This record gives sequence, C-alpha cells and structure tokens, in this order.
Amino acid sequence: MKILVVGGGGREHAIIRKLKENPEVTQIVALPGNAGIAQDATCVPIKATDIDAIVEYARANPVDFAVVAPDDPLALGCVDRLHALGIPCFGPDARAARIEASKVFAKDLMKKYGIPTAAYEVFDDPKAALEYVKDAPLPLVVKADGLALGKGVVICFSRQDAEAAVTAAMVESVFGASGSRIVIEEFLEGPEVSVLAFTDGHVVKPMVSSMDHKRAGDNDTGLNTGGMGTIAPNPCYTPEVAERCMKEIFLPTVAAMNAEGCPFKGCLYFGLMVTKDGPKVIEYNCRFGDPETQVVLPLLKSDLLTIMRAVENETLEGTPVEFSDGAACCVMLASGGYPGKYEKGKVISMGSADQMAQVYHSGTALNDKGEYVTAGGRVLGVSCTADTLENAIEKAYRAAAEIHWDGMMLRHDIGKRALGILEGK
Repeated sequence: MKILVVGGGGREHAIIRKLKENPEVTQIVALPGNAGIAQDATCVPIKATDIDAIVEYARANPVDFAVVAPDDPLALGCVDRLHALGIPCFGPDARAARIEASKVFAKDLMKKYGIPTAAYEVFDDPKAALEYVKDAPLPLVVKADGLALGKGVVICFSRQDAEAAVTAAMVESVFGASGSRIVIEEFLEGPEVSVLAFTDGHVVKPMVSSMDHKRAGDNDTGLNTGGMGTIAPNPCYTPEVAERCMKEIFLPTVAAMNAEGCPFKGCLYFGLMVTKDGPKVIEYNCRFGDPETQVVLPLLKSDLLTIMRAVENETLEGTPVEFSDGAACCVMLASGGYPGKYEKGKVISMGSADQMAQVYHSGTALNDKGEYVTAGGRVLGVSCTADTLENAIEKAYRAAAEIHWDGMMLRHDIGKRALGILEGK
C-alpha cells in the first residue's frame, strides 16, 4: 500500500513511524515532511495548507490511503477534496473539523447538548467584549474563535490582562481573522487531562490518556507554547473519571455531531479539566495532539493503519485498539527564545540519541553539508517507553542529554507533577 500523510511535524513523524510497522505498507509520502521524516518517508515540498497542490499531486500520483494530520488542512477541506478523488482518508471533513476550527461552534454544541464545559459568552464587537470584562468574575479565559497554532487562549488574572487579551485578538489582530470573534469563559480549576480517541462516527475507542506541559519554563512558568513535553498515562485520569467521560462527554459529543448533520470520523481530541464537579471539556481538537501523539502512539500495541482504515470504513467496533501497560515520556527540545523570536539554522549534534529513544523531528532541515539544522521553534521530541513512568522519564532525559545545538532549550521537569500525584504528594 502507498500511503499519503499530510503534514510535516513531530506528530506526523510519530504517525509515519507507526504506520511503517504494517507489512502491507510499501511507501509513505509526506507532504511536506521534514529532514527527519525523510529518513522514514518520501518527502514532497508541498505545504499542508496548499490543498489544490495536494489534490493535484494525489491525482498524478495515486495513493491507496491518506492521513490528513494537521488542523488547518482539515478545516480547509482536504479530506473532502481527497474523498472526491476516491481516496479513502483518515480525518474529519471540513464540516466536522469545525469542532476545533471554531470555538464558538464547539461551545454552542456543548451548550445545546448538555455536555459539561465552562460557562461562556461570545463577542464579535471589541467594545462589547471590553465592557464585559470590566465586571466579569476573575480569573477568566479569552479564546480566539479560529485556529491560532495553539496560542489563541489567554488566561487572565486581572482586568488589565483581560483587556489586553481582548485588544490583542480583536483590535490588533495578532491571530489574524481567527481573533475577529472571541469566546470569554469562566476559569475552571483542577488537573488537566488530554484524551485522544478514535471514532468512526458511531463507536468511540479512547487512547491512553496523557498530560501536556504547555508553559515554556520549569514549574509551569513562562509563556504558553505548543507543548514542551508529555507523559502517558495521566494519573488524574482514574477509571472512575474515564467512565464519566465516556458517558457524559465522549459518546454525547459524537451523538451531537451526528445530530447536527456533521458526523465526526477520525481522531477526536478531548482537552479535559477534572473539576470538583466532575470532568468538563476545555477544548476539542479535530486531530491527533502534538506532542501528545509522541507518547500515545509508542504505547499502541494494535496496528495503526488497521485502526485508521476501520475508522474510514465505519467498522471500528470490531477492531482491536490495545495499549501496553507501561508509561511513556516525551521531552521537547526547542530553539532558544521559543515561543518568541528564535534563530534557525543551528547545527544539531544527535550523539547516540536515536539508539536510545524515538526521536521525532518537529522543526529540522538539512544544510548544504547534509547536517541536521534547526528550522522551527520546537525542533525535536525525545520519547521513551518503560515499565514505569519514573523509568520512562529517566530514559527520555538521558537520551535528550545526547543532543546539542547552540541555544537549545528544554524543560527539566516533564512528568514531575505526575510523579508527585502517583506518590500521593
């Protein structure tokens, strides 16, 4: 089988590595891929958002199956266009992708169908939004309606913070058109849990839970990023919480999408907060999370391509989705200055990390000497599995210590909070 994977980051690298395990796979083509992905797939320099070019490539170079991984091409209708060519795909169509592409759509869906989430208001007029935050209970959360690379959410602890967040999104347009409409919602308290789930529009089969670390600095300090590391499973996701999530959130969400005439097929990501009143939805994503994928897929025992085809064919109910009993840790290595300004083109020394861990390339390129160089904010994800979380963390950091470049940045406490929970601290 020839597989087409749209995307070019660490998430896609993890997906491609897992797809390669299926003996039926003869070739994987990544659009656009990156320097590291090129070791596992054929990379073609077509942007993931250039839907016309992707369709033309698929028309000229027939493939047996396609995986559309990032949010932007899903929201732009990449799956719809590939389906029109008769290519089976993993990923939701554009109408279903609205569950991530529009915060307003997602919040209104939850409100209409009684799915637990934070109370909220929607604004498309900056004056009305600024007036609202003058008296709204603090802290509060300001969210850009559209896609913003995981950076369109601001937690505001003061009136000044709230006014600045509204102004940045709606007046200064720091998120472009995505911030022309915003959601302002109540601040929920409790541990966060990420759960990715396979669904064929009927059945929901959750993957192992995970815990992301969004802040740039140790001890959850600094700016929000796309994710500086993850661990799995998340100790806050107890069997009792999982049972409530399936009954109150997962199945009702899939049923709600069906009722709205936009059935969801693919990977549905549930960003959850386990509050004193039970689990509530912080956000949905219409695809695999990044870097959650880098700890979830290494623990997957079942064949990924078989699952993806079952999702497309709506036969997921009879398809095994099994995970190992161990744990996983992913430490992200980033360019100095991320998520602010950073330099590219720094030569990367890999040492023996590739022999010690799964090293997923997020933002790398090759220079004219054939050396890996930095080409993004988040550069590499170093993932390890082990029998215990403590051992997985230790292995990941030992492998990460093999890698060097000028200005390399990482958090030193990935998994620390989870270990504390496991130890009852």
